[in-house]
Amino acid sequence: TGTRIELEMEGRFAGGNKGVFEYLRQTALSNPHVQLRFLAPGGKLPHVFIRAVKEVPAQPREIQPHPYGVELGLLARMLKDTKCRNLSSFLKEEFCRVGPKTCEQILTAADLPPRKNPKRLVQDDIRHLLDGIAATRIASPPTDCLSPIGEDLVMAGLKSGVEADFYTSVTRPAAVYRGNPFQVEVGLAYGGELPGDELAKVMRFANRVPLLYQNSACAVTKSVLTSNWRSYGLQQSKGALPTGPLVILVHIASVWVPFTSESKEAVAHYPEIIKEFKLALQEAGRKLGRHISRRKREADALKKQSYIQKYIPHIGDALQEILGLADNEREDVIVTLTDTLERSRKI
Repeated sequence: TGTRIELEMEGRFAGGNKGVFEYLRQTALSNPHVQLRFLAPGGKLPHVFIRAVKEVPAQPREIQPHPYGVELGLLARMLKDTKCRNLSSFLKEEFCRVGPKTCEQILTAADLPPRKNPKRLVQDDIRHLLDGIAATRIASPPTDCLSPIGEDLVMAGLKSGVEADFYTSVTRPAAVYRGNPFQVEVGLAYGGELPGDELAKVMRFANRVPLLYQNSACAVTKSVLTSNWRSYGLQQSKGALPTGPLVILVHIASVWVPFTSESKEAVAHYPEIIKEFKLALQEAGRKLGRHISRRKREADALKKQSYIQKYIPHIGDALQEILGLADNEREDVIVTLTDTLERSRKI
């Protein structure tokens, strides 16, 4: 079952952090329901990326464009191609979140008659209609057109591909930029086999597709760099990634991801998108900070406990010698001192 694709192409097989294998590995992380088999050129056995979950993602629902995301040229083309016979039906049928009341407000602000034929609008009429849309308060578009990975599946993907001690994920509520709905997700993996003396690794995804190139031009990288990771217990130099055993996964799901170029390797710096990136990173960072603080408290507690176990017997010997205690009295003193110090340590 499923889809099988076979093709032949000429090219240079590249390895490393931006090679084919890394691309497939990150694809498996962002699509934990997928199982991939990859046989490298010259290889004898294929590498299999085992699926982490069996549930298939819910299929997104198709929606009409939102009025806020329409520009002048697109609006003119829609007016020319529509089958609607008047402006009122055009607005209600060709756009989402436009009901009778909203339609009336748009046409009143644009000073256009509801029964005018859309195909007969001239350039000035189209511009007035666009101004009327901008001047009208319209509800945000629905979000069931998106396909986010989900908090549980983000963690499942990280656990299947990254060896760590701590995992957490955050899925932000859907937001809107220029009328286009989008949703941001962040996953963190910390500790374990990850190198503790290197910069954190950032994995960027757009609609489940890995973005391997143009790191510095991406809004994801900017959001990670400008977040204060020191407040979550990590080391960070000014303007740099945090240092520590950390992997940061950032995913944006949108009906139209604003890339910086045709190569589609970096997300554009929209203020609304950067805000959501930073809020998701901060929420995940707080969870990580609590984990790091708890680990430090546990380490301090073990250290104090080791001091008690190491020095209390020597104190017992000294008291026995000073006070002339019997061996059984010495043992009672050691038990009493240990119990007292343990209770005060827990308090």
